[in-house]
Amino acid sequence: MNYRKRCFLFLSLILLHTFLFSCHQQPRQEEDNKDTVKTPAQMSEQVGGGLKRMLKFATDNGDKLNDTVSLHYTKLLDSLYEQNNYTPIWSDKEQWLSPADSLFSFIENGKDYGLFPSDYHYPSLSFIHRVLLEDTISRKNAAVWARADLLFTDAFFTLVKHLKQGRLKYDSVTLRKDTVLPDDLYTRTLTTALQSHTISATLQPLEPRNSRYDSLKASIKDFLTAARFRKLTWLEYPFKDSSAFYRSLGRRLQESGYIDSAVTNPDSSVLFNAVRNYQRANGLKITGKISQDLVNRMDNSDWEKFKRIAINLDRYKLLPDSLPPTYVWVNLPSFTLQVINADTVVFESKVIVGASKTRTPLLTSEISNFVTYPQWTVPTSIIFKEMLPRIKENVDYLRKENLMVVDDNDSVRDPSKINWKRLNKNNFPYQIKQRQGDDNSLGVMKFNFRNKYDVYLHDTNVRWMFGKSFRALSHGCVRVKEWQKMADFLIRNDTIRYKPDTVRAWIKRQEKHTVYGFSRVPIFIRYVTCEGKKGKIVFHDDIYGEDRQLREAYFADKPIY
Repeated sequence: MNYRKRCFLFLSLILLHTFLFSCHQQPRQEEDNKDTVKTPAQMSEQVGGGLKRMLKFATDNGDKLNDTVSLHYTKLLDSLYEQNNYTPIWSDKEQWLSPADSLFSFIENGKDYGLFPSDYHYPSLSFIHRVLLEDTISRKNAAVWARADLLFTDAFFTLVKHLKQGRLKYDSVTLRKDTVLPDDLYTRTLTTALQSHTISATLQPLEPRNSRYDSLKASIKDFLTAARFRKLTWLEYPFKDSSAFYRSLGRRLQESGYIDSAVTNPDSSVLFNAVRNYQRANGLKITGKISQDLVNRMDNSDWEKFKRIAINLDRYKLLPDSLPPTYVWVNLPSFTLQVINADTVVFESKVIVGASKTRTPLLTSEISNFVTYPQWTVPTSIIFKEMLPRIKENVDYLRKENLMVVDDNDSVRDPSKINWKRLNKNNFPYQIKQRQGDDNSLGVMKFNFRNKYDVYLHDTNVRWMFGKSFRALSHGCVRVKEWQKMADFLIRNDTIRYKPDTVRAWIKRQEKHTVYGFSRVPIFIRYVTCEGKKGKIVFHDDIYGEDRQLREAYFADKPIY
């Protein structure tokens, strides 16, 4: 045995002893000796005793096996092993069984599934795995095999949950009903995996049956091949503590080589020049000043991109197992609308969505009708925040914007005879409506679907905005560039009532009609910031900061390996 290998084994034995027995109550020395087994035939019985003791310790100590390792499913593990007379699952007579090797490999390559290996005891299992391969003395220690068995089973159950449900909390638009997975799902899945000797083939059916999920997951390997994972300082912006922020900024610029690592406390001039150099190198406007765009770029490392991939895979796990055969999919961060029929994209349209202060809500509904040459009833939020101050300055604002004032009896009032200065949020007995026509804010088409937010899809009178790359610009409704294609699709199967070009003729004559009676089409308005396209991952701007919030809540401190 060479010198390096002897050193490794010596260090491993020391670390292994610490790893096994660093609990809050130290095991007695005679218990340590009992863990050493003389013959492989005695190993299963000795491991069984270790399993029983460790599970009792974890039960009595808040699921902890020691100061650094905790179990996620202590009660389920205890029940499972008790039913099986504490027989080890993953090893036999000082040998890994093939499912153990498969599970270890699955965990090791968890990033291919948008998973973090550390969530499945990978550091501990990796250490045990290596020690048992290299050290014949450790292979005689039943405590090592018992610890590994518990960690493998606990990791398997955690994989079941994360692949089936994800890691995000269910929210108001979650369409899944299985908020709590039954114990028998975990145990049945484990039994299938052990009997078939195929871990991946057993776990993969738990994932969403969704082509969007599949495309994103299939693109991860290409991303991982080129990714350079480094632990970089995360920057919070806007910041609450300026001193803490600039200390973090200095570390971040040092980590990326824009400030010399020997500089211990960079002053403002050093930071200013480093920021300018960073902006120059990354194609940003060179100002030396801190901005949201600058912080977003700095925080957008490959490791943070992987976290965004994990977040978006989990977003798909909030959807039902399968989507309807026909539906409309609006993805806010990509500013796109897709109409899907029989798993095929019928057409795609650019959209304009709500600005950050007036976000388009996430929702699920069904398009029930559409209106040609609609009249716009202005929401009260827009009246009080935007219109009323302008009307008070000059009542002619209403005429210029083609707006009319309607009272509670739906009678049009003369705005010049209203005392606008006396009106406010608590005293406003009117509605403001925009007359139909080409200059109407809704354009010439409005698509309705039931929702509590009073939002809808519609055309717009400012179609030039579709030429912008960043289109989070509306008050909350979704403006659709290809509204004519949408209308044609909705009535495609009703050629008796709506003959070809019927809707176009109405629009040409500027006629108002409400079109209904077609099969309602489900609509999903969602927030997905990265997608798999042609084997590559395309990232979209986190327009509402949702990724940053989820990253802080669930993935902030994940270790890279």
